[in-house]
Amino acid sequence: MDKLIKNTGINKLIALIVTFVIVQVLISTNIINDYIFSTLVTICINIILAASLNLITGFTGQFSLGHAGFMSIGAYTCAIITLRYSTVWGFVGGLVAGAVFAAMVGFLVGLPTLRLKGDYLAIATLGMAEIIKILFRNVLDDLTNGAAGLRGIPQFINWAWLFLFTAGSVLLISNFINSSHGRACISIREDEIASEAMGVNSTKYKVTAFVTGAFFAGIAGAIYASYFYYLKPDYFAFKKSIDILVIVVLGGMGSISGSVIAAILLALISTYLQAFPELNMVINGALFVIIMIFRPQGIMGSKELSLSLIKKWTGQFGRKNGGAA
Repeated sequence: MDKLIKNTGINKLIALIVTFVIVQVLISTNIINDYIFSTLVTICINIILAASLNLITGFTGQFSLGHAGFMSIGAYTCAIITLRYSTVWGFVGGLVAGAVFAAMVGFLVGLPTLRLKGDYLAIATLGMAEIIKILFRNVLDDLTNGAAGLRGIPQFINWAWLFLFTAGSVLLISNFINSSHGRACISIREDEIASEAMGVNSTKYKVTAFVTGAFFAGIAGAIYASYFYYLKPDYFAFKKSIDILVIVVLGGMGSISGSVIAAILLALISTYLQAFPELNMVINGALFVIIMIFRPQGIMGSKELSLSLIKKWTGQFGRKNGGAA
């Protein structure tokens, strides 16, 4: 068993190194130009957001619609700090401060609201996100420039930073899920009453998952601010939270691999359909309907992508083709 875990860890490390090197070579040779790289940045941001929301909704079973609010906290905090301190250390400090501030707000919001369930929790978190947006637009306009937004934010995000934060976030969330804390969160999702009967403090673990998800949403917001130069409160409206939730549902609630695959798939579809904006929503809507009819559990369901799973799928595909022949 230990040998299997060790081999799995080595395989993941090799895959990450190979991915980083290949993309870096493609950027150096200008095969990945600025336009393609901006799509890559969007994909990585959505991966972090979807993985962190999946921790809250997919693994802990708490239906949250306020993830864009935590993203906005990370984005504005990082932007304000880097506008004042336009150095790499200012960027790193702004990113950490944004993530920590988002986690603090997540704790203050999560402690009272996570006693709610289902639709009531969704409405409460949605209201929280809207309050944060209004604060940035109307109350804190001296810092955020209100509805006009912040402009000229220094750009520090390159492929190295982007890869580090994306891979690091996914690995940390995965390790949390595979820990005793993650198993406690999953037990709450399956049966909260039975979990409490076995000694699991449901409030503690629900708040922990909520705060952790908010922390990584803050990181995603900081990356967005440090690459796209410009922030306005309306970007972090209700639609953004829905977009993140759609990625989680499409990939599979309870699968980090599914969130990664869905984030890549939806970003590529949106990129290729930019020339046909009137068809974008139609094709996306049709895709979701098809997925919900034929695979309601999402692309990956609750499974994680692995070599053994790929071999199993290819073996089943081979047997079907052999039987058909």
